[in-house]
Amino acid sequence: MATSAQVRRGALSPVVQARLALWAFLVVNVAILEILFFTSGTGKNDILTVAKFFGLHAALLLICQLLLVARLPWLDRRIGMDRLTVWHRWIGFTMFWTVLTHATIVVLGYATLDDVSMAKTFLALAGVPASLLGMLAAAIVVLIAAVSIRYVRRKLRYEVWHGLHMLLYVALSSAFVHQLLETTTFKSSTFATIYWWALWSLAFGSLLAGRIVMPVWRNAYHRFRVAAVVPEAHNVVSVHVTGRHLEKLPARAGQFSIWRFPGHRHWWLANPFSLSAAPNGRSLRLTAKAVGSGSAGLRHLKPGTRVFMEGPYGSFTARHRTRHGILLIAGGVGVTPIRALLEEDPTGNVVVLYRVRDESEAVLLRELRHLVGVRRGRLHLLTGRTGQGARPFEPDALRYLVPDIAERDVYVCGPPAMTAAVEKALRALGVPRSQVHAEKFSLA
Repeated sequence: MATSAQVRRGALSPVVQARLALWAFLVVNVAILEILFFTSGTGKNDILTVAKFFGLHAALLLICQLLLVARLPWLDRRIGMDRLTVWHRWIGFTMFWTVLTHATIVVLGYATLDDVSMAKTFLALAGVPASLLGMLAAAIVVLIAAVSIRYVRRKLRYEVWHGLHMLLYVALSSAFVHQLLETTTFKSSTFATIYWWALWSLAFGSLLAGRIVMPVWRNAYHRFRVAAVVPEAHNVVSVHVTGRHLEKLPARAGQFSIWRFPGHRHWWLANPFSLSAAPNGRSLRLTAKAVGSGSAGLRHLKPGTRVFMEGPYGSFTARHRTRHGILLIAGGVGVTPIRALLEEDPTGNVVVLYRVRDESEAVLLRELRHLVGVRRGRLHLLTGRTGQGARPFEPDALRYLVPDIAERDVYVCGPPAMTAAVEKALRALGVPRSQVHAEKFSLA
């Protein structure tokens, strides 16, 4: 259980530490890349020299992509999967343009060198294994970038989008072999050989450890199973999960996991659900609202059903607290991690704002009232439809409800529009950014 002694004092925050580490990694590797290029980057003509410049940077961007999606615990618990996913998206589009530029200039360079058309050069390069693999990697990058455009992404089912995104691993393998066969990169010097093998080994090793080895080992060790299924409302259900040695599972209140229930759905279909109770070393609890076929079917799970869990993930925890006072703001089913954080907090200096359209929709309200009462805190149930007189997250309204709001850590979980409104109000009220904690739980 978290204690008031865990409130961070003075030192750099965990998120700042992680960001500095990532920036240091990026700066050092860019510097090494420039040294390698300027010492041995000359191509067969000036155009191909420029192409090599873009190719080297495309390889580094791809490696950065892998590290961001490897779900490394050290990064995830400090930065959060939502922020890492945003960075992955932007680096992805940067990589798209870098790869496209590299491929185009390569064709142009060889067309100029051989004094033939670019079409003939493209066909000739397609007959060379190293070039063909590079073309395959580039085509996959272009495809993934196209389906990741917001308009296209909204039109696709998540399973289709995710399946296409899995082609990134084919692009990764193709790009690695392409670079390996293009001996001017790997074998330009002894240092270059050691550097590129080390960098690719780090990327592959991180991906295998975070996405395969750790989840498989953790599930084999803990053997998660459904212990009970408890209806909380007509469209909300809680699933209690037990297993072996759960006291050794590094789970914290506020985190979420990616859950699979073999036999309930296809094994490749998964849902991210937050822990709705603070981990106690004996069981875990998730609470879900029926918004799709996956969450709606949870109420039909039988006790004893095997569970496959990836995680826990997320930085939405007390690790980032800077103040003894805390304000917890929940919207709808976003109350689940808020309820867990409330249970973990022992200080008593807590205020909870729970936003729902109607009290009948307030999931886990009885538990919230009990936990707040035990801690002698305050709970405000904010009902009504936004736009019909109910605007509880305007700056003046928040200041009225929580006069000392600038002296508290603020944890926010709810629909994106609500979260954005709260964050805007907190900025207007002068709440330091380091005291505001919000995380969007999504696999996309």
